[in-house]
Amino acid sequence: MILVSSCLAGLKVRYNSTHCLDHKISQLLQENKVIPICPELLGGFSTPREPAEIIGGNGEDVLDGKAKVVEKTGRDVTEQYIKGAYTTLKTAIELGATIVVLKEYSPSCGSSMIYNGEFKGKKIVGNGVTTALLKRNGLQVISEEQFFDLQL
Repeated sequence: MILVSSCLAGLKVRYNSTHCLDHKISQLLQENKVIPICPELLGGFSTPREPAEIIGGNGEDVLDGKAKVVEKTGRDVTEQYIKGAYTTLKTAIELGATIVVLKEYSPSCGSSMIYNGEFKGKKIVGNGVTTALLKRNGLQVISEEQFFDLQL
């Protein structure tokens, strides 16, 4: 089973109530070959919501208590991101996920790049909180860009 970020499946769950529809993922969803999941909604957020970025590190650092996830207005939302990550992990294990395709750059889902925490659109190498937790638990996490090249 393949889990995919809900926004990539066309669901309007991003912080600004938009989606990032990926047509390959949309087709697989119609064929019941993927299951959409949104760690941020599972963490208790609603849509729309304030944009957030990791401050002081990456997803691994958040899990280790060395960094925080903070909204643009300054509110610490680290606990919600961690809750969403653990709920996603539980779901992935229950469903027997073999691959998890998550939205690049997100503080939850980024699998190779995330925003740098300055809210200026600059990116750094690193994983989001959910990606870090899934990888720590042996799950294969890739971005939508990597998924495009994957032959299923």
